[in-house]
Amino acid sequence: MAEETAGAQDQQQIKMNALTQFVRDLSFENILSQRGGSGDVQPDVQVGVNLDAKKRSTEHQYEVVAKLSVNSKNKENEESLFLLEMEYVGVFHVEGVPDDQLHPFLLIECPRMMFPFIRRIVSDVTRDGGFPPLNLENIDFVQLYRNEIARRQAAAEAEKKETPDA
Repeated sequence: MAEETAGAQDQQQIKMNALTQFVRDLSFENILSQRGGSGDVQPDVQVGVNLDAKKRSTEHQYEVVAKLSVNSKNKENEESLFLLEMEYVGVFHVEGVPDDQLHPFLLIECPRMMFPFIRRIVSDVTRDGGFPPLNLENIDFVQLYRNEIARRQAAAEAEKKETPDA
């Protein structure tokens, strides 16, 4: 019973606050308009997400960066319709997370808090750019994190195979 109480106290000690969130960089290229095209198109939208986190100079503060790339092409002829690239930053105060769990916490929980704002910006930019508002589907940040860890491990193993032992 005492162990359960201690475990519950550990869970209660975790503190996370979003101190600020902002767009660091945003680019929207309406390729369809530049070509002078219009009319009915069947868009094929590809979304890429990269995440990064780093410690800030202030104690318990971390900067989490979500880099989003949205590329829309016409399904019929593969011509680009638009390209949106955004770097969205959140600054978080995080306390009470064990060191071995901090990296996944920063790259899963913090982006979850940022995502509704990212979704809104993408929707507004695509609408203001002359397209129907793009409402991004939810992103599974746990799976995204697992995929990146697996990719890094595979890259490390491939590098070991390429480098002969001296």
